[in-house]
Amino acid sequence: MLSIEFIRENIEAIKESCRQRGIELDFDDFIKIDDQRRTAIQKVEDLRRQRNELSQQKKPDSETIAKGQNLKEAIKKAETEFKQFEEKVVQFITQVPNILMPQVPAGTSEDDNVVLRNWGQPPQFDFEAKSYLELGEELNLIDIPRAARMAGSRFSYLKNELVLMQFALLNLVYETTQEFGFQPVIPPVMIKPKLMELLGYADLTESNIYFIEKDELNLVGTSEQSIAAMYQDEVLDEVPRRFVGYSTCFRREAGSYGRDLKGILRVHQFDKAELFSFCHPDDSSQEHELLIKIEERIMQSLELPYRVVLLCGGDLAKPSATTVDIESWLPSEGRYRETHSSSNCTDYQSQGLNIRYRTPGGKLDYVHTLNGTALAMSRILAVILENYQQADGTIAVPRILQKYLGFKQIPR
Repeated sequence: MLSIEFIRENIEAIKESCRQRGIELDFDDFIKIDDQRRTAIQKVEDLRRQRNELSQQKKPDSETIAKGQNLKEAIKKAETEFKQFEEKVVQFITQVPNILMPQVPAGTSEDDNVVLRNWGQPPQFDFEAKSYLELGEELNLIDIPRAARMAGSRFSYLKNELVLMQFALLNLVYETTQEFGFQPVIPPVMIKPKLMELLGYADLTESNIYFIEKDELNLVGTSEQSIAAMYQDEVLDEVPRRFVGYSTCFRREAGSYGRDLKGILRVHQFDKAELFSFCHPDDSSQEHELLIKIEERIMQSLELPYRVVLLCGGDLAKPSATTVDIESWLPSEGRYRETHSSSNCTDYQSQGLNIRYRTPGGKLDYVHTLNGTALAMSRILAVILENYQQADGTIAVPRILQKYLGFKQIPR
C-alpha cells in the first residue's frame, strides 16, 4: 500500500498508471479530504499543547480547572473529527494500485497480453489423447467424487504416484534454487487482515480469501503474503534476501463459477512453492529476470512446452508494477494455461509494511519486493499427466524426476 505522502508527491504518475489499468479514482477528493485530515491533526496537537501548558500550573484555580475540562472535551471532539477524515483517507489509499513500469503494455484484459517467447513443441500423439482428469481417475491418482462428498466442489484427493511426484517436484525446486541463495521456508498459512490490506490485497479479503471470524485471521492465498510480512517494521542490514516458500494455499475462486469446476486446475486448496525476494531498488528489474530464469529452468528441466507472457495494465494485480506469466501447454484443451506468475511489486508492499534497508550513507529507504511461482503443484501435475501420457495408458515420468522417484512410469 502506497503511503499518503508518496501518493501526494507522485500523484500525476499514479493518475496515469490508474488510467492505464482502467481504474477510476477521485484524486481531487482525496487531496481535499487529506487536507482536512492534516488540519484536524494540527488542531488536536494545538489543543493538547494548550492542555499540557495548563496542567503545569502548580495551584490551579476554579477557572483553570474549568478551562482544562473544556480543553478535554475539545480534544475529544477534535480527535473524533480527525479519525473520521483519516478513515476516509485510508479507505481511499487501499484502492490505489502500484505505479506501472514502462514495459507494461496497454490493455484492459488478458486478450491484450503480449507473448514474449515460446519454448518446446506441443506433443503430437498418434493415439486419442485423454485429459488429466480421465488419466487420474483411470490410474487411481485423482479422486474428485469422494472429495466432493467430503468437502464439496473444487476439492480433490491426490493419491499414490501423483503424491510422490509432487514431493519429487518440490525436491527439484529446492535443488534448482539453492544455486541462487534462496532459503527454504515453510511459512504460516494464516495472516492478519490488516497485513493483507497493507500488502495491497484488501479487495481480495472479502471476495477471494477465506476469513476465520473467531480468530480474526485470513488463510493465505499464496505464501507470498506471509513471507512478505516476515520483516514488517524492520531494517534489513543486507539485501537481497531470497526465499523459496512451500505451503498450502486457499482461495474461494469467487467470480470463476463454472470455470474448471471439476478437476485440479482451479481449486479451493492447493500446494505451491513460491519464490520471494527483498532487494535493493536499483536491482529489482534484474531480480525479476532472475525469478523468470528460475521458473523457465524448472520448466525446461521438466521438458514441458510453455510460453512467456507479459501482462497488460488491466490484467495486473494491485501491488504489481509488472507481471510476467508462464503458460503451459495443455493438450486436452489445445491451448496454453497459466501455471506461473512473477511480479515486481517495487516498494508498494514495503511502504505498507515499513520494510527498509540502510544505504551506505546511513539513510533508510524502502526495499523492493518480488514474487514468482516456482511450481503450483496441482496445475503442473495436470500438465505432466497430459503431456507425458503414452499409447498404452501409462504415464512416463519426466527424466529429471526419476532420480527422486525410483520409477520411470506410472503403470495402469
